[in-house]
This record gives sequence, C-alpha cells and structure tokens, in this order.
Amino acid sequence: MLAKLLQDPVVGTLPHDERARLDVHRSVLERKPMIREVFVDFHRLFRDLERKYLEASGLAVEVGAGVAPMRSSYPDVLCTDIVHDPNLDCVVDAQRLPFADASVRVLYAQNSFHHLPDPARFLRELERVLAPKGGALLIEPYHGPVASFVYPRLFASEGFDKHAADWIQPATGPMHGANQAQSYVVFVRDRAKFDTTFPGLELVHQEPIGNYIRYVVSGGLNFRQLAPDWAAGGLRGVERALAPLNRFFALHHVVVLRKR
Repeated sequence: MLAKLLQDPVVGTLPHDERARLDVHRSVLERKPMIREVFVDFHRLFRDLERKYLEASGLAVEVGAGVAPMRSSYPDVLCTDIVHDPNLDCVVDAQRLPFADASVRVLYAQNSFHHLPDPARFLRELERVLAPKGGALLIEPYHGPVASFVYPRLFASEGFDKHAADWIQPATGPMHGANQAQSYVVFVRDRAKFDTTFPGLELVHQEPIGNYIRYVVSGGLNFRQLAPDWAAGGLRGVERALAPLNRFFALHHVVVLRKR
C-alpha cells in the first residue's frame, strides 16, 4: 500500500514493457536533479573500478542502458538496450552480443543482469567477447538486511528470491519476470558453481554502494521525491558518515568480473 501511495502518478499507469515508459522515465530524470546525481555516482564508480581492475583495449559497451546511459557521463561508451530507443546507439540482446571475439575491453550494466532470463548465456557471451584482462561491471540490487526487506515489497513486476532453485527465470517481457536477487544467487550463494562453469571469468571485486539515502529520498524513477533537491549535500554527508554500515543499509552493489 505504501509503495502504491508513493508511486509517481505519471509512471504508475504505464505498461512496464512498452517504450513509452522510457520516455516517461526520461522526463522524470530531467526534472529530478537528485536522482541524476545518483546515476552520475554509478557512472563514476564504474570508471574508477575499470581503471583499478581492468587493463584491456577495445570497445566500451553498455547493455540495458535505459534513460541514464553511461554515455551521458563518458561519450566513448556504445550504449544499447533490448528495447529500441532513438536516444541510444542500437538494440542489443545481452544474451546474444553482436561483437567479435575478444573485441570488448569493458561492458557495463546498470540494473540489467537481474532481468536476463538466462544469465548463464550472458556470462558465456562475456567469456567470448571480452578481451583478456577486460571485464564487466554490474550494478545490481544488493542482498543486505535492508535491501532484502525493501525489494520484495517495491515492484509488483519483479521478485526478490534468494532461494530460487535455478538461475533460469521466466520472462514475459523486458521488465517482467525478474529476480532482483539474481546477483546474490549467482555471485554469492552459487559462487562455486560460477567459478566452475565459467573458468574464463574471475570475480575480482564486490562492494555495497553508499548512495542509498539519496536514491530513496529522490524516489528514483518510479516514486515521488521526499525532500527538496537542495538537501542533497546534507544527505551526501550522512551517507559518508554511515559508510561503515553500507553492508547493512545499501540498496545496490557493484560486481567486477575480469576475463582471465
């Protein structure tokens, strides 16, 4: 009931899988500087971790770019999505990447991995297209105590199942059938299976992300904003003070995979 009460009225009536939703989300992003700042944080974190852990040359690609693509911060990134949008470069299915073997230095994905019906197919594609010492950086819903309470109650079209029997998930559309706990299932719970099944990839880094207060207060792209934009500076200060507790309070985490 609370989620319905807080939902942005311009978003609530739209079908999840139609391109019109992207147009509405873009309009929400344009009028909410606080959530734009959160996405810029994500972009900078991606680039910082790329510099720290990856050493390849080649293409920089984003899958599932949506309305806050990496290109808005870093113009060298080829931004793609499975849904056509004239503001992106091309349509790409992350499970069938149209790139040559060993041609991609880095692949970014913001809140996309948990929408894949068969993540193993995506991971096999990473093994193929990534250059040696290149990698993939994924920002996904976190699995800490607060996230595990919030996500099952947030989106009617997406589940959060840490105990899913399999990685495969039925999908009736690009935004339906997702398991928001998929990164936990694959990279934490089933880490041994991941390591054995994908020997060409190594998981080199995971960390919770600390901008969760601004993410919640901004309302993201689907909910009403709860504080004025001028409060963002103070909220950043609170986030810095609470950084030691990120593993309890965070709503997102980042995963870094590297091609051996």
